[in-house]
Amino acid sequence: MSVKVSIRGQSAAPGSLADALKGVKLKLVTISGKGGVGKSLVTASIAVGFAMRGYKVGVLDGDVYGPTVPKMLGVSNSTLFVDERTGKIVPVTGPLGIKVVSIEFALPSDDTAVIWRAPLVNQALRDFIAQVDWGSLDLLVVDLPPGTGDAPLTIAQSLQGGLDGSIVVTIPTEISRRIVLKSVDFSRKLNIRVAGVVENMCCFKCPDNGKIYYIFGRDAGRRVAEAAGVPFLGGIPIDPELSHYLDSGRLHEFLAKENDTARAVLAIVDQLAEMYKDKLSQQVKAEEKPKRLSLLKLPGEEEE
Repeated sequence: MSVKVSIRGQSAAPGSLADALKGVKLKLVTISGKGGVGKSLVTASIAVGFAMRGYKVGVLDGDVYGPTVPKMLGVSNSTLFVDERTGKIVPVTGPLGIKVVSIEFALPSDDTAVIWRAPLVNQALRDFIAQVDWGSLDLLVVDLPPGTGDAPLTIAQSLQGGLDGSIVVTIPTEISRRIVLKSVDFSRKLNIRVAGVVENMCCFKCPDNGKIYYIFGRDAGRRVAEAAGVPFLGGIPIDPELSHYLDSGRLHEFLAKENDTARAVLAIVDQLAEMYKDKLSQQVKAEEKPKRLSLLKLPGEEEE
């Protein structure tokens, strides 16, 4: 029996995954083999960066057990609801018009734990894709839970080849390097193009003397990408100011600033935009009106 997402006592209407995303030009997932590497930061940053470039963007926070994207985008106190006319879940609108869906919006409080077994998590992820009115988007970014287990597998298989790429997030340590290669292998086995590797916490620039410190090692992300034969998209420095903006839900304000960290993030966005420029420029086909066929068509009559 299908478990439906219930918001405010209403049940969203069931729907097809393909139908739900037919208006989305580009679908990307962020993935990491382990937690704590900043995958959600990369997800939110890519979403904001594309929105700053004028694209229509949606974010699905698929990290059911640790949803943090709403906090970063300043919409953590929002609530999902179901449109009575369509029976579809309406995304929360964040900064720059970004559409956001997260399990956090359905929880009674910030400290409520999601204690679900894998089948319920998998169904919730399917529902958050198929039962949401995403509308017309240039980009949908899906923040996957860490690892290569049930939840990432559910998203990849549910979209049936509809994903356009995965963004693998790492930090410059030997442990992360080994796990990144597993994430790349996961993507390839599911026939998902690896868009590239992003190295979070790549370095620290001292605000006092301007000197750059490579705390966890240097160029590890680039070496991992080269070893796996995938693009290296760039690194994001450790930046206390960025942390402050994230905690206050003002990531979009930080990325509008003229500083090295914001430029590094937007350089990653620009690489992705260039990589997928054909996808982003394509026209979404309008829904065709079905022809009406007459069972009693006389000779010489044309079908409408």
